[in-house]
Amino acid sequence: MSVRPKSHDHRFSRSGGVTAPAFLLLALLLAVPGYALSRLTTWIDWRLLLAAPIVFSVITFFVYRTDKRRAEAGEWRIPETILHLAELVGGWPGAFLAQRQFRHKTSKASFQAVFWVIVLVHQFAAVDSLVGWRFTRDALRFIRSQLPNKADAANPRSLALSHHSDVPSHWGDTLCKSCA
Repeated sequence: MSVRPKSHDHRFSRSGGVTAPAFLLLALLLAVPGYALSRLTTWIDWRLLLAAPIVFSVITFFVYRTDKRRAEAGEWRIPETILHLAELVGGWPGAFLAQRQFRHKTSKASFQAVFWVIVLVHQFAAVDSLVGWRFTRDALRFIRSQLPNKADAANPRSLALSHHSDVPSHWGDTLCKSCA
């Protein structure tokens, strides 16, 4: 007499799981942001610094799980912008784990590209905070250098001539019809 194997619910037979290399990668990705957050304990209670990322990650994990279940049931899905917003506010570790646990959103290249950009933004912010926000200050300094000078803003003639950037400087006193 042969025994036929019981059929399994497809949700559980396809479920992934978080592998040891994935945990190692997550630990490496959390090292710099974790250290950056630990340096804030002189200004912010350590319990809040520990709880906030964990809460955001748990919420994001369950949002992913809900979206996966809705996808399997053929129901309305959670918009990708909501998933990315949850990652951006600090839930990217939960998203990382959920993607592997539920095998959800792992094969869509455009989604993964945005996800990894968000992870890199968090890494950049952590590194920048550790170096005293040097990169952000330099970027802001560059942006300000590209804006019109306040002295130019006080001189209406210099603003009116600003569209003449291709005109040689010795023509400065000659106005076109729109400036006259």
